[in-house]
Amino acid sequence: MSQQEWIDAWETLTFDNRFTRHLPADPDESNQIRQVHGACYSRVVPKAVAAPRLIAHSREIAEQLGITPELLQSQQFADVMGGNALHPAMDPFAMCYGGHQFGNWAGQLGDGRAINLGEVVDVHGRHQTLQLKGAGPTPYSRFADGLAVLRSSVREFLCSEAMHHLGVPTTRALSLVLTGDAVTRDMFYDGNPKQEPGAIVCRVAPSFVRLGNFQIFASRDDVDTLRRLADFTIRHDFPHLGEPSPEVYAEFFAEVCQRTAELMVHWMRVGFVHGVMNTDNLSILGLTIDYGPYGWLEDYDPGWTPNTTDAQGRRYRYGHQPQVAQWNLAQFAGSLLPLVDHDVDVLQKGLHLYVETFDDGWNSMMSAKLGLDKFHGEEDQRLFSQLFDVLQLAETDMTLFYRRLADVPSDVDAESVCDLLHEAYYKPDEINDEVRTATADWFSRYQTRLSSAGVSDEKRRERMNRVNPLYVLRNYLAQLAIDRSEQGDHSGIADLLEVLRHPYDEQFGREAYAEKRPEWARHRAGCSMLSCSS
Repeated sequence: MSQQEWIDAWETLTFDNRFTRHLPADPDESNQIRQVHGACYSRVVPKAVAAPRLIAHSREIAEQLGITPELLQSQQFADVMGGNALHPAMDPFAMCYGGHQFGNWAGQLGDGRAINLGEVVDVHGRHQTLQLKGAGPTPYSRFADGLAVLRSSVREFLCSEAMHHLGVPTTRALSLVLTGDAVTRDMFYDGNPKQEPGAIVCRVAPSFVRLGNFQIFASRDDVDTLRRLADFTIRHDFPHLGEPSPEVYAEFFAEVCQRTAELMVHWMRVGFVHGVMNTDNLSILGLTIDYGPYGWLEDYDPGWTPNTTDAQGRRYRYGHQPQVAQWNLAQFAGSLLPLVDHDVDVLQKGLHLYVETFDDGWNSMMSAKLGLDKFHGEEDQRLFSQLFDVLQLAETDMTLFYRRLADVPSDVDAESVCDLLHEAYYKPDEINDEVRTATADWFSRYQTRLSSAGVSDEKRRERMNRVNPLYVLRNYLAQLAIDRSEQGDHSGIADLLEVLRHPYDEQFGREAYAEKRPEWARHRAGCSMLSCSS
């Protein structure tokens, strides 16, 4: 194919690489592991692979970017999304950032296995960055190879799209490409590595800037680069705030706090656990970013974490995520102090806004999950608290509990509620008198609340099913799709993605996707806890 034919095939895409045009680049363009100073990014190209092949894509994102079906199905598209070719308008780079990992400052981190191809203006006129994950080493790869395997890439691809359809702010995924290369991974970190099929996900977001992008420059007292990054971010991602100034920097921080609080409410609503909430894994746009060892609550357990690395400390457990986000934002605030003349109070307002936004969002969210019209103060707080106690008395599937509760008539005998909710229990035969009594007591309180609100069963069911998903990306479902894909059958990925496109709707013939985790998956690798290589 000639250069002109190459360009013509991509003519529906408009590239506008603002990040590399406006921010300082690493002057060293060699792809060597090093500390990078005074630069927001390093230019680097993806590593060539043996035989790139597209095995899954998001039709919604392709349409949003203006990618035609013909281009999407071409080998040329697979070559670009597999790292073997670049459009002339692309300006590939890896970002420099730092971060706190598990509460400890880790210094320079950066895009160790992510390469941004460039920025595209989508059909709505918004900028979207195309980023390949698993496309080879960068100056920030440290001791790693910058590659990714099929199992982790399937999980990233599916979860990015699943979260979007759940209504959770997230980065998106355009494509999943098999590279044709084998990648060596020690999945359990037990000294038994094996070769696995390599793969690359193309992630899409208006910006991949994280809290850690600012932290690295503050940690080095590089106020000039810190200011340039902040000014760029405000002008392009928060233009409604106006021209950068000490006051606007504080407003910028407050909005990041607000967006992050709203994100945490969504995570808690659907039972999502990120697993690696380091400061370099929190987006300044309030998006879910970096899908590593994530998971959804199966049984309701606020202390559960999907990350084997976090198994002891459980820092990133489900119930602790809002507090971790607040801690991360406090570290971010420290990075912005030089820009606000070290006025701690103006940034403290943002942290207060985080708490206020989360608390209000949490109360509204929980009211909606129970089908209530609005939050009624202490009365509803007691209702929520008692419910959480009940959910932990027996092994109860959180997702199915709320969906089945929506079907329980409000005038039913409270003593029979456990029987009506039997599908949500992992061991329904072991529901004892203590569980029955506690559940009946809670349901009686719930009945009183519904009566005072005058909510009909039909309206309550409608409200509940609008915010309580029936289909979520349970780890065992993802693993089943991975198992098939590793054997050459990629249809499981497409099937699962199609179900996850409509997580709140009953889907005839797809009941198997809405079942509790089977017993065989309780401790199987990939179906419960996962390592960071997963």
